[in-house]
Amino acid sequence: MKFTGRFKTIAFFVVLAVCLAAAVTLNVGWIILHWRQGVLVFFGLLGFLAIIVGLILNTTFLVREIRRAEHHDSFINAVTHELKTPITSIRLYLETLQRRDVDEKQRQEFYRLMLDDTDRLRTTVEQVLKAGEAGYRHPVMKSAPVDLGSLVSDCMELARTRHNLEPEALHWQGSADGSIKVHGDPDELRTAIGNILDNAIKYSGGKVDVSIEIDTLKDDFVSLRVHDSGVGIPRHELKRIFKRFYRVSGRSVSSVKGTGLGLFIVRAIARAHGGRVFAESAGEARGTTVTLELPRSVT
Repeated sequence: MKFTGRFKTIAFFVVLAVCLAAAVTLNVGWIILHWRQGVLVFFGLLGFLAIIVGLILNTTFLVREIRRAEHHDSFINAVTHELKTPITSIRLYLETLQRRDVDEKQRQEFYRLMLDDTDRLRTTVEQVLKAGEAGYRHPVMKSAPVDLGSLVSDCMELARTRHNLEPEALHWQGSADGSIKVHGDPDELRTAIGNILDNAIKYSGGKVDVSIEIDTLKDDFVSLRVHDSGVGIPRHELKRIFKRFYRVSGRSVSSVKGTGLGLFIVRAIARAHGGRVFAESAGEARGTTVTLELPRSVT
């Protein structure tokens, strides 16, 4: 049986915990036997406290490692589903075209559905690759003034097409100011904005009603706020959603498919551009607002 590095690490800390527990027992026994020797008792107490701290740190590590393993397993299951479903669909359409004579209208419909499935496959692969890149901090390679309003408009149109939405499903809160520019990599920023919009759409519930607002802040920063009226996020999970592989739990989101990488990638891109991203929500079923803040370009 082969053990991965993760399980070897967990096994090591389990053995360490057993050894620490044994050391605590021996240390307590030693203190009881030598209670009259004040100096030795003092050092014994120090050793005892050090062992207790070690046990606490060891337990904390184990809990984190178990949670990470659970998130990793969820990610593997999600990616497997995101890859297997479109591949199965494409194969089914191809087999149908191979075995049966279909009219031109149906043939074109099959082609359209297969192209949609390939787009889904490509998106999943790109998310995984982006997440791998985001794990290593690196400066922005391409940097230029970017018209944020125009870039967001392009992302909105792409999201409408990808999710087959009506124009009013994604709308501006106020007007899109074309004079607001940020300095950065257009492709990276497009990925970040696209991920935020996709998340807002997927977690909107039955009706998609997403508003987008761009504003300037006092400290030469620009904020992009994306608000949905969907399932919302519990307060204790607002920071966790930006971690790798993390997905919000609950019945209301159990049917939403994803890899748990989208917002992790957004955070990595925001940091690489000298900005930040955060989420706000009044609670479950009360919508979510994700805010992306970026330094404003003065050129």
